[in-house]
Amino acid sequence: MPKNDNIYNCYAPPAEEFVRGEGVYLYTENGDKYLDFIAGIAVNGLGHNHPALVGALTEQAGKLWHLSNMFKVQDQIKLAEKYCAASFADKVFFTNSGAEAVECAMKTARRCQFVEGHPERYEILTSKGAFHGRTFATINAGGNPKYLEGFGPELPGFINLPFGDFEAIKNAISDKTAAILLEPVQGEGGVRALPVQFLKDVRALCDEHGLLLIYDEVQSGAGRTGKLFAHQWADGQADPDVMAVAKGMGGGFPMGACLATERAAEGMVVGTHGSTYGGGPLAMAVASAAFDELTNPELMANVNKIANFMTQQFERLQQDHPEVVEDVRGKGLLIGMKLKKKALDVRNLARAHKLLAGNAGDNVLRMAPPLIISEDNVRDAVAILDQVFTEAKSMDDFDG
Repeated sequence: MPKNDNIYNCYAPPAEEFVRGEGVYLYTENGDKYLDFIAGIAVNGLGHNHPALVGALTEQAGKLWHLSNMFKVQDQIKLAEKYCAASFADKVFFTNSGAEAVECAMKTARRCQFVEGHPERYEILTSKGAFHGRTFATINAGGNPKYLEGFGPELPGFINLPFGDFEAIKNAISDKTAAILLEPVQGEGGVRALPVQFLKDVRALCDEHGLLLIYDEVQSGAGRTGKLFAHQWADGQADPDVMAVAKGMGGGFPMGACLATERAAEGMVVGTHGSTYGGGPLAMAVASAAFDELTNPELMANVNKIANFMTQQFERLQQDHPEVVEDVRGKGLLIGMKLKKKALDVRNLARAHKLLAGNAGDNVLRMAPPLIISEDNVRDAVAILDQVFTEAKSMDDFDG
């Protein structure tokens, strides 16, 4: 295998090298089989090598790869119609990634305030523990000192507040506030879900003060919580003005989107924003096929059924291994276990037992499996975790 000497040292991949995927499994070159419960960090929501997505990509690859947004992309128009019909949105801007979608969302909110006669409103209230991407603006929005270190002075315009603290949000609003940016379920921050009532209260607060509500549903969207988007559990009472999506919406193909109301997007006219690759024919073909699968009621029924089952099984693991597991948290199939042992070490031990998981802030073992998993897949994962936690009891307690 080639060395990675010429690649930036930003990643620390393990020794395993995967060459093929099928459903909920990944395979190495020598045929070792791994149960994938992280799905490319909540990206491969329909599993690996899904026939509908492969078919859409293959068909489009024989037609047209790239146009840029100098010209109309018909599948872009069709997919935007699907997104708007299934959500609060009236307008869509397609991107290549979640970070780009969040960038567009923040620009949309500030521009909206500008065209409505409030150029002084540019500050965006955000939450501690949030992860919005790796660009300059998104690392500043997230406010994580680890991601900001070494990249110069912090950008103005972001006020980072304690997670889930409604009073802190209310008290931070000023005549400079443009918007509030939230993840309905924080992934990177420790798989923490905001209560539905909290989202409703923030929506009302935005209406009261003329602010825009932005959701980052890059990880919590795409059916991961049992609804197409996590905020939809509020039944229309906590809809945002702007929303960023990506990850599972492309089913594994790089794409993202910024969704907005007519009012929010009014200022985003010719020359205010753009993308060379965003909304390209290949991405649109795959994402359209993914959307059709994600909006299948049978799939969402499976997500809710399996999520309940998996939560019960994880809570049993907590009872059986109180020395290792502190609590079970999350929503739908974005679920985590806060550990008393170092989550990174436990994740690596699980991989040695051929279960792929992730880790997140607050020392959480993070699970974001494909939405197509079965109860048998969960039982297999639980059996592995039972063994892993038994072995982890001899590890030093986490003191971070």
